[in-house]
Amino acid sequence: MTHQASVELDTQQVLALLKQVAQQDEQAFRQLYELAGRRVYAFVVHRLRDPEAAAEIVSETLYEVWRRPAAFRGDSKFTTWLFGIARHKLLNRLQGRLADREDLHEDIDEHLELPDSDAPEGFDTVAERQRREGVAACLEKLPEVQRECLLLLFYEGLSLAEIAEVQAKPEGTVKTRLFHARLKIKQCLQRLLASEGSA
Repeated sequence: MTHQASVELDTQQVLALLKQVAQQDEQAFRQLYELAGRRVYAFVVHRLRDPEAAAEIVSETLYEVWRRPAAFRGDSKFTTWLFGIARHKLLNRLQGRLADREDLHEDIDEHLELPDSDAPEGFDTVAERQRREGVAACLEKLPEVQRECLLLLFYEGLSLAEIAEVQAKPEGTVKTRLFHARLKIKQCLQRLLASEGSA
């Protein structure tokens, strides 16, 4: 898994923009949308795997900012706060599908596709692709909350405290989820490598 560092938004800048949003300043809201929209989209689309629905959730999430700009008080990172709102909306959407469909488990456990990497040509390319697919398959087997912890830790660079805030759980729960997720990934990859070796 590759850690992709993201530039964090300056809290003072965000608070200043939110004050303007509270006065119905559309330009300030557009600026916040441009600053945070892509990260919220990436956060949601990895779980939902439906670009159109992910874009809708981003709009709904940022609409909450427009509706209640004072709700963010600067106690956490702005993106952490937004991830919490987006996660809540995502879970509501998935639970809403339960009325029409019996496969909610499949929706929640959609697999996480890893970013493409520049791989060597020929045999090495095939081997690299198989390994990436193997890692993605191992991630797919994790429960959603454990996979989400790994995504927030390695892809978003959030701390344990921030992940706990997004998931609305104590830090101890997040540590336990990460421990079990890493253990399951390790065991899954060991089985994968053992099967490669015997092939």
